[in-house]
Amino acid sequence: MPSFLRAFALCVLVAGCSAQPQPPPEPEPDAVTEASGAGEFISAPVEAAPKPYDVRTGTDWPEAALADGSAAISCELDYASAGDGQALTSLAFLNVADALKPCQEVGLLRLRYQGKINAGFTALVERVAAIADRMEIGKRVLDIDSSGGQVEDAIKAGDAIGASGWTIWVRDGASCHSACVLILGAGDVRMISGPVGIHRIIRMSSTATSRAQLNEELQAVYGRVKEYLARNGVAVAVADMMMAVPNRNLRLLTADELLEYGLDGTNPAQDDLDRLQLMRKCGEDFVRRRDAFQRNFDRQCKAPERELEELNECGLALREQYGFPDATCPDDSPMSEFDVVRSAFFQRRAPAPDAPVDERRGHESALADDAAARSGSSGSP
Repeated sequence: MPSFLRAFALCVLVAGCSAQPQPPPEPEPDAVTEASGAGEFISAPVEAAPKPYDVRTGTDWPEAALADGSAAISCELDYASAGDGQALTSLAFLNVADALKPCQEVGLLRLRYQGKINAGFTALVERVAAIADRMEIGKRVLDIDSSGGQVEDAIKAGDAIGASGWTIWVRDGASCHSACVLILGAGDVRMISGPVGIHRIIRMSSTATSRAQLNEELQAVYGRVKEYLARNGVAVAVADMMMAVPNRNLRLLTADELLEYGLDGTNPAQDDLDRLQLMRKCGEDFVRRRDAFQRNFDRQCKAPERELEELNECGLALREQYGFPDATCPDDSPMSEFDVVRSAFFQRRAPAPDAPVDERRGHESALADDAAARSGSSGSP
């Protein structure tokens, strides 16, 4: 072979040995690859999870049902005379709308619930609030009697309650235990006559085999509970107290503890949210009288074993001393839910805008008594 051919062949051979193989082309993202044999993986685009249905919009509500509980709707606050109202056996759109329709003219509803805190209860409060919004039923009372239930459902239901303006009753003969305490914390106003109790959370699906493992699991749950309590103005110490009470036992909170921990009376978080708005809308004098009424209501009306009817009657009488319901802001006055109900038991007693001088002096005297009580000097208790 001529020398130039041998040199050319050598170059070809060297080039062939040193050339790097080209990598296969990258597959396009989320491309679907056909399987060419048994046992091969198939990749497909991952679809985003659908958003949960919002019952505040539309009428095609998904199926939901009450389990381990019963509900009723009333347009009256006088449960002793009027009872608990119409039983709500279905959570379908038309059934809830029909049940609330009689309350539209009155502008008030009372939702009586007896049973467990679970997904059905969460659906109940969400749907009743959604229809109440559409019908402009502004005054809402949750009349609850519950021994507890699921923590996660209680947090979800509580957030729905906190966003839709509810007064919560635990009346005589009723109780609020365990997860129900989270519901209590969500109310704008809480009126309590029945017992309120707490204990440890138990995880039915726990796989823990030691106290350390169990504590690790529970800390995650209690972290969510503490966050929930904090955003609702309830002392996170309540969650710490729960940890020390065995699940088989129950620790009843005293009246003083309920007030101290922010579970009774006006919700402190909601009160802060409302204050600036009320200042602009109703004036500084309104807010001053409102605060004085609430302080004296806690001192004079709240007594151990006092029934809810007596508690309400005491508050209705006391608020007159502070000029409520206010002529300018009647809907924002304390216990204004009673002013929209036409019942024989609770009479509407609103002072006229041009109140006589002696009546105005009566309001000023009540404020003076409140100031004296706060400073520790003599005066009304």
